[in-house]
Amino acid sequence: MSAPGLLTDFYELTMAAIYLERGLVAPATFELSVRSLPPNRGFLVACGLEQALDYLEDMAFDEDAIGWLASTGRFDDSFLRYLRRFRFSGDVRAVPEGETVFAREPILEVSAPLPEAQLVESMLLNLVAFQTNVATKAARIALACAGRPFADFSLRRAHGADAAVLAARAAFVGGAASTSDCEAARRWGIEPSGTMAHSFVMAFGDENRAFREYAGAAGDRAVLLVDTFDTARGVREAVRTARERLREGGRVLGIRIDSGDLARTACEARRVLDAEGLAELRILLSGDLDEYRIEELVSQGAPADGFGVGTQLGTGGDVPALQAVYKLVEDAGGPRLKLSLGKRTLPGRKQVLRREAGGILLEDILALYDEPAGEGRPLLAPAMLGGRRVSSGESLGVIRERCRMALERLPAEARALRDPRSPRVRLSKALAELDARLAAAAEAASAHSGDPPP
Repeated sequence: MSAPGLLTDFYELTMAAIYLERGLVAPATFELSVRSLPPNRGFLVACGLEQALDYLEDMAFDEDAIGWLASTGRFDDSFLRYLRRFRFSGDVRAVPEGETVFAREPILEVSAPLPEAQLVESMLLNLVAFQTNVATKAARIALACAGRPFADFSLRRAHGADAAVLAARAAFVGGAASTSDCEAARRWGIEPSGTMAHSFVMAFGDENRAFREYAGAAGDRAVLLVDTFDTARGVREAVRTARERLREGGRVLGIRIDSGDLARTACEARRVLDAEGLAELRILLSGDLDEYRIEELVSQGAPADGFGVGTQLGTGGDVPALQAVYKLVEDAGGPRLKLSLGKRTLPGRKQVLRREAGGILLEDILALYDEPAGEGRPLLAPAMLGGRRVSSGESLGVIRERCRMALERLPAEARALRDPRSPRVRLSKALAELDARLAAAAEAASAHSGDPPP
């Protein structure tokens, strides 16, 4: 199935049409990066490459799209003919999914004829920035959980169905153990999870009957929601149900608490369960949780065996969007840079060289792409050549494990949830010299013409 060509911003089409009209079709290189890390972010987790490659391979303009574009009166027949035949033919280098990255580092690089590279900008930003944001949030939640599992419960609060499915994927990469989203579980092979709703208890009128019905249907996977009416009473009814299941040769997996003072209530519930000889019953906590709240619960000694995280995970919570950009860095005229205040870019195709010692990340070096890699491990690798993938892709399990290992290699100050400090990212000597030379030339040209620098 083709990816809709109209999933792009209108100005991408108008620029591409002008490029073609003026014969600007030589290869150009754009890089996708994040200008600066959001508050309280010491790292990002690269994610979304697989969907970006799907998009590039499948992007096409069908007759409905061509008809609509013709109806706007903005494009001539030659450009519409170009779009009818459009297939992405360029190359892509990218940081592997699950790897950590920092501000100004290219996550993905596209080299293609200028009109092609321009047309794909908007969707590449959409696919990579969103999943990178959610994977980063999930990684921070995993750090806060301190080894306890957490589930993605974000479907009902995600910004649309497609976003929910991709959020579940990114959350799994970042460390989520399971998802409540059935379509995401099916598509990505993630463990499905779920408990029960307060409405289920209310529909039966009392917890005893609701718990018995649910436990009978869910078998040994039943997790009982105990705070619909009175949590202490709900815990007692859960004990009663668990004992009945044991007599029948089954079991109850655990209980979920979704409201109130979670740390205190979980401690009280744990005492009751242990006193009743049900130490194996797990306690799952949920209720508008994020990494900060989970960190507090863990530090307070809340006896939680796992967490359910919804809204704050699938929407990015405190960081709803990344400052992701897709900028021209090189074309037929050579390396390019932008000097706009607060939006400056670095010229030329690049490589990220990662220096580590003793299993800990020391620094990253932004270098020109053809510099020797002796100073560190190169992160950007070919992902697509001539519009086709260079490999069949990686399993989510492999990507998730890469993320886990990358987090372990981060220094402690970069993993901090509040006021983190990222490792240093410095320019290689060659890149610094190129940047200074081009900036000086641009400023000199602007001074001569009387215009501000580009």
